[in-house]
Amino acid sequence: MRYDEDTVPVIPVNTPSATYDVTIAPDLLRTLHPRLRKLNPGKPFRPFVVTSPNIWALWSKPFLSSFKEPPTVLFHPAGERYKRLASVESLAQQLAIAGADRDALLLAFGGGVIGDITGFLAAIYMRGIRYVQIPTTLLAQVDSSIGGKTGVNLAAGKNLIGSFHHPQAVFADTNLLRTLPPAELRAGLQESIKAGVIYDAKLFRYMEQNAEAILNTKKNADPTALAKVVAASVRVKADVVSKDEKESGLRMILNFGHTIGHAIEAATNYKQLLHGEAVAWGSIAALNVAIARKAIKSKEAERITKLILCYGPLPTFKATAENLVSLTSRDKKNRSGIRSFILPTAIGHTEIVRNVTEPELLAATESMLTFMRRADRDQEFG
Repeated sequence: MRYDEDTVPVIPVNTPSATYDVTIAPDLLRTLHPRLRKLNPGKPFRPFVVTSPNIWALWSKPFLSSFKEPPTVLFHPAGERYKRLASVESLAQQLAIAGADRDALLLAFGGGVIGDITGFLAAIYMRGIRYVQIPTTLLAQVDSSIGGKTGVNLAAGKNLIGSFHHPQAVFADTNLLRTLPPAELRAGLQESIKAGVIYDAKLFRYMEQNAEAILNTKKNADPTALAKVVAASVRVKADVVSKDEKESGLRMILNFGHTIGHAIEAATNYKQLLHGEAVAWGSIAALNVAIARKAIKSKEAERITKLILCYGPLPTFKATAENLVSLTSRDKKNRSGIRSFILPTAIGHTEIVRNVTEPELLAATESMLTFMRRADRDQEFG
């Protein structure tokens, strides 16, 4: 991590096809236009904002404060069920009608869905235009805005259509986290737990020891603890992506908990759980596979499960193990019909395995569902 001339933390992402910075600080929105000019010295650009009505209602005033002429704003509803090709076509049509050309600069101002859709739109509109990520949720700030993955869902599975298209920059304004609903904040923190499990034992310990401060979003709360989690999580993502841009090896570890997590989202029609909540349950299922294989010590597995639950509560859902495992066959990480699975071997370490059998996965998923139902009963009658 380095600092810019305003002593604002900057984390670089360096890949073979793109180099850009993730800037993390409060109140970045108020200096947005000068930052965009600095990104494009001597290059004309016309900004177009893609955002949701709710986000714009909350934050349009500071967003627009540094613009002499307001940018064109395109609205798109938030939520996984709107992350479809039809949405991209609609936005592209709006761009064309508004006169957007190759000098257009898209500004993705929202959570992970807005970021993924805007990035994909930038990748294919006029065969590729510039875009900048301005993530408004914790999950988007620590994970989805970084790394150039863009795309949309099909009814058959999540993120099955997309491309790699990196942003010019990521501006993570930590002030935006103040208006997050508690469930959104906790769901985002599940991605930070993932970062600790797969790569950064120090981050994991910090989240164990400082949960109360991290979760405290009251008006007079000290934002330092949450800011540290954001920065540490971004460093993990940036380091992994810089070493493996196109998910040919190491980058696959970022999918810990996502194989079953994505299946849970599909089984519940993307309506019942936030992405981070589904990944949390998927992580517990993956832990069950690791425990059954004796790939991880039980004490380490217990610590991971305890921390996942500490940043809950996690909503319950209805699904069968058979249906969830069946849905994993559509996972985009599969190769020649073989599942790639990320197993934790210790806190801060994982392995990529390609020989997890269907009976193993069924047993692990059934154990996760049983655990979920038991926890729900205990909470109901406790």
